[in-house]
Amino acid sequence: MRHKRDVKKLGRNKSHRKALMRNMTISFFQNQKIITTNAKAKQLRRIVERLITLAKRGTLADYRRINQFLNHPQTVKKIIDISKKYVDRNGGYTQIYKIGFRRGDSAEKVMIKLV
Repeated sequence: MRHKRDVKKLGRNKSHRKALMRNMTISFFQNQKIITTNAKAKQLRRIVERLITLAKRGTLADYRRINQFLNHPQTVKKIIDISKKYVDRNGGYTQIYKIGFRRGDSAEKVMIKLV
C-alpha cells in the first residue's frame, strides 16, 4: 500500500526528477508560465508555491534555501520580486489550465501560470 508515500516518480530516478523539477522551476519563473503534462505540472505547483512562500517570509535563511534548491541567482531575485505581489495571499499562487492532448502519446497537456 502507498500510505504516506508522497513522491510521484514520473518515470524517472531521483536525480533525474530533481534536475527536471529544478529546470522546470527556473523556466517557470523566467517566463511566468509553462506548458507541460498534467502530472509534471501538479508536482511543479508544489515546488513553486513553497518557494514563493519562503520568499514572502524574506529572511536570509529563506533566500539561502531558495538558492540551495535552484542554484540560479537571477531566478532567486525574480522570485523575491514576484513574492511581493502575494503578501496578502495565503497560498494558491498558481493555476493549471487544461489545453488538450499531446499528439504523439495523447498525454494531457496543461499550462501552469501565476495568478
